[in-house]
Amino acid sequence: MKLKALVLIAIIATTAVARQQSGPAKTDSTPAPVKSVEVTAGVTEAEVGQRLQLSAVAKDDSGKTLDVKPAVWFASPFDVAGVDNSGTISFFSPGEAQVGAVVSGKVGVIRIRVKPAAVTSIDLPSKAQIVAGDAMRPIATARTAMGNPRADVSVSWKSDSPAVASVDPAGLVIAHKPGKANITAASEGARATIEIEVTANPVKTLSVEPKSSNARTGDVIRFSTNAIDGAGKVISSCTVRWAVSGEGAMIDPDGAFVADKPGAYVISASVGERQALASVVVTHRNVERELEVVGRAPFKEFQAAEQWIIGKYAYVSSVSDKLLVYDVSDPAHPKLTDTVKADARHLNDISTTPDGKIAVLTREGASSRKNGIVFFDTSDPAHPKVVSEYTATVTGGVHSAFIDGHYVYLTDDSTGSMRVIDFKDIKNPKEVARWQTDIPVARELTGPNGEVLTGGRYLHDVQVKDGLAYLAYWRDGLVILDVGSGIKGGSPEKPQLVSQYRMNYHELYGDGWLAGAHAVFRYKNYVFVGDEVFPGIFDIQSKKRIPVRGIVHVIDVSDIHRPKEVADYSVPEGGAHNIWVKDDVMSMGYYSGGARVVDVSGELRGDLYRQGREIGRLWTGDPDGYRSNLPFTWGAQPHGDLIYFNDMNTGIWIVKIGKPKIKGSTTAPGD
Repeated sequence: MKLKALVLIAIIATTAVARQQSGPAKTDSTPAPVKSVEVTAGVTEAEVGQRLQLSAVAKDDSGKTLDVKPAVWFASPFDVAGVDNSGTISFFSPGEAQVGAVVSGKVGVIRIRVKPAAVTSIDLPSKAQIVAGDAMRPIATARTAMGNPRADVSVSWKSDSPAVASVDPAGLVIAHKPGKANITAASEGARATIEIEVTANPVKTLSVEPKSSNARTGDVIRFSTNAIDGAGKVISSCTVRWAVSGEGAMIDPDGAFVADKPGAYVISASVGERQALASVVVTHRNVERELEVVGRAPFKEFQAAEQWIIGKYAYVSSVSDKLLVYDVSDPAHPKLTDTVKADARHLNDISTTPDGKIAVLTREGASSRKNGIVFFDTSDPAHPKVVSEYTATVTGGVHSAFIDGHYVYLTDDSTGSMRVIDFKDIKNPKEVARWQTDIPVARELTGPNGEVLTGGRYLHDVQVKDGLAYLAYWRDGLVILDVGSGIKGGSPEKPQLVSQYRMNYHELYGDGWLAGAHAVFRYKNYVFVGDEVFPGIFDIQSKKRIPVRGIVHVIDVSDIHRPKEVADYSVPEGGAHNIWVKDDVMSMGYYSGGARVVDVSGELRGDLYRQGREIGRLWTGDPDGYRSNLPFTWGAQPHGDLIYFNDMNTGIWIVKIGKPKIKGSTTAPGD
């Protein structure tokens, strides 16, 4: 979470409230005894993509209208709506927008409900084959013109040959006799058709492998069938309907079984009237371990932000103008070796090249309004020295940056684009590429100081691995680019789109939240995408508790062109943040949920939290912290046999995974 980048338009609202408390706004033409401000839009509902002109009227004690213009317009959450300094509002996503104006320190606010964009298409398989007497339920996903899924709409179903295959209102297709039937799904004018071929059941005998199994919670068992026809020949393919008895387990259409709870489960496979059974006995996973605090570097006066551990040194940025350098050669006693200042209100990502010789720092809120990135010479790691800056195309602020070779892939706050900076000549870095999602609802918004921001498009995080760039693109979900993998002929200078996975954040979290894809981390065949979910307006520097939410989506990218979500990890009422995965262990900051260490070994399916995959958790609150006794863990980085957790309120926690909590428990991943 980087304040200016995350809050964006909502920052204006916070500033507006501050102005209300401190007196008349400087941009008002003449002082006026303003008592109230009335904002009107002429509507109470709007649609995604719509634009409206708002008006704000200031009145005195007697109700007389005053000729005073607004100093500030604001809209929140910024990913639902944005308003420029003329009072023109644009709507980007469904939800409830809070829109207001500030006149002479007085605030007027209205709420406008934003309806989702209409369904324009339905994802539905084109063909399927089942046997007479069997049933199936094809998955129909309704989507808007931008590709966002909508589960809140009704889908109607119809068969053109119900004697062959009928379909009920839930989309359950029942095959009656051999033949073909077209099953049509419709929603809000969009239609899609699947051709169902019904055949006579060729299966004479059916069996399931394995017949019986033992597993721990969270283990995935892949069941398969052996189908034999009347002549004793193996049937190479047939549609199987899987089911599992008992609460606390699931089996997917591909035969992958996983259980959240211990117990005995019966698996059934059906092809028409033929059925076969198997069983699974599931025990507790028992991977929980003690997390031992080895050392700390506590913060009190200001808040910690990002961290980067390399060699014997830790670099820690802050929600201030300070970058702190610690010698952690003795992890039990971190020693501050330097405090480097930069022109910024918020220092964000800090990372180095693999050899530790060059560091890159991102920043926001510079007094000069030239933010961008700063390059440091870290050949003396205890005392980094500024070598150069890059601000030319990213003056509006940079949230995240990822170093790959002599390129920096960074996020541009102002335009919501990814920029690629070549720093082969470290003293003269230059931009070599720009890439952004094509969002029809995106709008340029002019702020109160003349700054131009792009509303409706926001990029939050980038990771590059093996020639592929993984982008956490907020409301646009996960975006994968070829920047040198050879898949699409891309390069750092010419990124090419490979695929995208979209989620519906309004349906996930509801009204009043800033919510989107925040953190991204590729490991094995998975991409872990963490959502960040904050209130529409908040003050990150307040001493009060900030409610947060957010889960981690586990996206299988075995087929890089067709990413699919297979699992998730969610701490109830906690807020996901930064992620690092190493040796089958996911370490992460979960904001109010503290520090978390999770077993991600083997195949992943279902709810990782309920499966008992947590190895350990650490409450990172401190009575002497920036917020007393409130954890707000930002992220984690494993280094050697230790894990470094950075908490905004309390600083750095250096942790070691200790002994099992339960006698006889299994060995944790990474051992």
